[in-house]
Amino acid sequence: MNEDNVRPPAPAVPPRRRPRTRLLLGLAAGILTLDLVTKLVVVATLSDREPLRLLGGVLYLTEARNTGAAFSFAEGATVVFTLIAAVVVVVIVRVARRLFSAGWAVALGLVLGGAVGNLVDRVFRDPGFLRGGVVDFLSLFDPYGRVWPIFNVADSAIVCGGVLGAVLAVRGIEFDGSRGPADDTADGTTDDTTDDTTGRTARADGGTGRRPDGDAPAARTDQD
Repeated sequence: MNEDNVRPPAPAVPPRRRPRTRLLLGLAAGILTLDLVTKLVVVATLSDREPLRLLGGVLYLTEARNTGAAFSFAEGATVVFTLIAAVVVVVIVRVARRLFSAGWAVALGLVLGGAVGNLVDRVFRDPGFLRGGVVDFLSLFDPYGRVWPIFNVADSAIVCGGVLGAVLAVRGIEFDGSRGPADDTADGTTDDTTDDTTGRTARADGGTGRRPDGDAPAARTDQD
């Protein structure tokens, strides 16, 4: 066989990664479903009733309406937080198409599900469109939220997603799953340190070619 006709093997093609859109949307749908179902049950069973004491008083189930942000923060700014939640939902949905990191998919899925869950309350519940009160029902250590603000499933999902997102950002993990500038800086520092060490070694021996043990290289002897 003629060696000129032999073709080199084709380079291996890395497997194509799939976006984590399904993970994000699936998790968001699960959080949204759980949030809506629990709110419906609370409204149907706990309205006009005394709080239900669980776990020896660690947790209470009660019904409260929140016109502020998560954990009853900034009550009275319902319309503002409604618009912010709508913007967050749009941004996450747009980012989902270029999301390859499973960690970010989980974080944004939690935030998306929680944001939509509370947004549904603000749009459809009394007293009116964009001003509806969010149903909260989980209270810690006190039945009326005097130790910790009363919250719901959506609030918990938003907070957990935010914390996970902060951890991923600190670690330098991008939406596409790659490492960010933090790792590049670390690599550059290592290379500079290595180059600096090499330079000091070269200056120490004066360019004489001496070995580290101080012996000069053996002289070449020509035979007559």
